[in-house]
Amino acid sequence: MCFFTRLSRFKCSDACVEILITFSIQCLAGLTRGYLLDIMKEELYKKAIAVLDANFQEGGFTIPSAGLYPFQWKWDSGFIAIGFAHYDVEKAKTEMRTLLDAQWENGFIPHIVFHTENDSYFPGADFHQSELHPLSSKKYRSTGMTQPPVTGFVLQEMYRIAEDKQDMLNFIKEEIDKVYENHAYFYSNRDPQDEGLVYIYHNWESGTDNSPVWDDIWKTMNPPEYTFVRKDTTHVDASQRPTKREYDHYLHIIDIAKQNNYDDAKIAELSPFLVQDPLFNAMLIKSNQALVDMYIMIGGNEEKIKTILKWQSKSIESFNNKLFDAELGAYVHYDLRNEKPIRHITSSSFSPLFANIPSQERAEVLVKTMMNKFGGEDKYLCASFDPTNDRFNPKKYWRGPVWINMNWMLFLGLKNYGFTDVAARMKQDSIELIEKYGFYEYFDCRKDTGEENTPGYGGNNFSWSAALFIDMVNTP
Repeated sequence: MCFFTRLSRFKCSDACVEILITFSIQCLAGLTRGYLLDIMKEELYKKAIAVLDANFQEGGFTIPSAGLYPFQWKWDSGFIAIGFAHYDVEKAKTEMRTLLDAQWENGFIPHIVFHTENDSYFPGADFHQSELHPLSSKKYRSTGMTQPPVTGFVLQEMYRIAEDKQDMLNFIKEEIDKVYENHAYFYSNRDPQDEGLVYIYHNWESGTDNSPVWDDIWKTMNPPEYTFVRKDTTHVDASQRPTKREYDHYLHIIDIAKQNNYDDAKIAELSPFLVQDPLFNAMLIKSNQALVDMYIMIGGNEEKIKTILKWQSKSIESFNNKLFDAELGAYVHYDLRNEKPIRHITSSSFSPLFANIPSQERAEVLVKTMMNKFGGEDKYLCASFDPTNDRFNPKKYWRGPVWINMNWMLFLGLKNYGFTDVAARMKQDSIELIEKYGFYEYFDCRKDTGEENTPGYGGNNFSWSAALFIDMVNTP
């Protein structure tokens, strides 16, 4: 006997029955809608796994996106390993093992490892000439620049996710000293003023390649006009990518480094681009703490722990004293070459939340700034550059679009400080963008773009978007 037949046997007014029937239909509709949403999320989860598996290569590494990015990128691999750890631990370990195997003898880890010959990307191995550095890898060709130091906290995340903790700890024991040596490289070679803040010498080292933050530095330079064939714009609309003239600046900085055999001291002396980046340094600080935590789990290593804690204390103090702009209510980049802050607000400005750098009081200032400038109801969190600034471009790479890796870090950072509502929105906005547009590289932060069919931007089936979606849906 159905529910509605049973309902008719009760003595109740017609109005009462109508209300109960309406309520029951709404409940059933809600259950159906919830069930359908669960199915959609399950299908999306399967799709994320399919993206990662398709991008995993025979050489034991994962490309970010087919065609556009055919090699192994440093911070991409870290985020990708976190996704793999949820369903294929061996691939996660292989990803990190392959990356760390490309480390140079001085502890440096390059931002691209050219495992294969592929002419679909420029500039490639022949342009970078990593072999110019006497301590570069003899096994792998690579670039002579790096990317944000994520490897420490990635290993810790892999341990958090792993069901077999002892197996993962054994893997960490094998690889952790390489991460320590990478950090030692930074503090020994990239901190000329001994203040605990390391520099980047190229915008590509920041990970935020064409951010408007760099525009003022380009004004101080006049690089030659290079002749080259762009490969990225054969895969992606040129309006979503850096300009040719921007590439002239990028290539010129690499040429300066090459002319000096990638010697860090000469780069610090001569490079027109020398920046203390809040994102880069926040990742280093986050990974420092991860190293301490993991070394304590392993046992022993007291001298290394003592050294890391010394780095950490100096780094956090200098970070808060030098990079926080009280007037803007955010952390900013510092132009070490010209000794002045670069006073723009970006998603990187909020990354210290992920590394537990600000006090609770300062964290509240950061979140207020974020929500006032980036968090309007007409926008998805979190644009990569200040939407209220005239340099903002919602479609162009790091000049405005939302990036899932940044949102993932901000989601965890906000949770860490107790901003649960904003954290929930960061997570939901990220998932909604992927549900609507797919696993793209980056997304328009505007909910209404004025276009009938707004796509995602950059590379499709993008690995870290898939990997971090997997982690976010598994993180309450």
